[in-house]
Amino acid sequence: MKIAFQMDPIGAVDINADSTFRLAEEAQARGHELFFYGPDQLAYQEGRITARGCDMTVQRVPGAPAILGEEREVDLADWDVVWLRQDPPFDMHYITATHLLDRLAPQTLVVNDPFWVRNYPEKLLVLDFPELTPPTTIARDLRTIRAFKEKHGDIILKPLYGNGGAGVFRLDANDRNLSSLHELFTGFSREPLIAQKFLPDVSNGDKRVILIDGEPVGAINRVPAAGETRSNMHVGGRPEKIGLSARDLEICAAIGPLLKEKGQVFVGIDVIGDYLTEINVTSPTGIQELERFDGINVAEKIWEAIEARLR
Repeated sequence: MKIAFQMDPIGAVDINADSTFRLAEEAQARGHELFFYGPDQLAYQEGRITARGCDMTVQRVPGAPAILGEEREVDLADWDVVWLRQDPPFDMHYITATHLLDRLAPQTLVVNDPFWVRNYPEKLLVLDFPELTPPTTIARDLRTIRAFKEKHGDIILKPLYGNGGAGVFRLDANDRNLSSLHELFTGFSREPLIAQKFLPDVSNGDKRVILIDGEPVGAINRVPAAGETRSNMHVGGRPEKIGLSARDLEICAAIGPLLKEKGQVFVGIDVIGDYLTEINVTSPTGIQELERFDGINVAEKIWEAIEARLR
């Protein structure tokens, strides 16, 4: 097959951690043809969805993860699969990309389905499952957020469309910074904030569960660094081997059918203790860590699911 990857610069990836690199590596091993382009090179041109990029051969070489061909423009309708793998922020640039990629259906399979990526961003899809999530509020109004904090005492406050642990604050019962943080966030962004009741179980780790076509295949535990509330690996969280609990399987059984129906082939959910906190559909990570811990080929399972959809 002909596979195109819409992603951030390939030269900057960590070959031992990056999930997009691992997906490309497995595709190449299966004999597929690879093409790389950045989100800025996606365009609509008189009825055609085009991209300017390079043919790509990936290699597990530190500092040189890919060999790229000459830059050329392609019509993405000629490709079998397009991977939407750029990292958030989930801003209007990202949303516009999903609208353009929507126009490739049905002749080209876009993974994950861009219509539902747009309508199910990470911190909003969980609202469909209030019985699985900690107490949550989404608001821009300071009085609403303050009332939530007064009710629950110890909360997490973060940007609604952020990623990688950026801008995540814990405000405990004695904290006096809510007004200042609200002023800071609303001063540079028109987006709402999301607040959730703080879950002490995060000290034991924030579990990333990977689902393929709605079915769980395994999990890794991300443990915060000393003195940190955030467990994201981008900010120093340590990945550890962990199994799936009965509660994890219960959560996956509740959300899996919807993910499969909406074309979300590769999803990573975040679970703290007994609670679902995020459903990551834009650019989930964790493939390589799970493969090392559990000795399974997660990337192979993802490609098998994609090939089955194409058949």
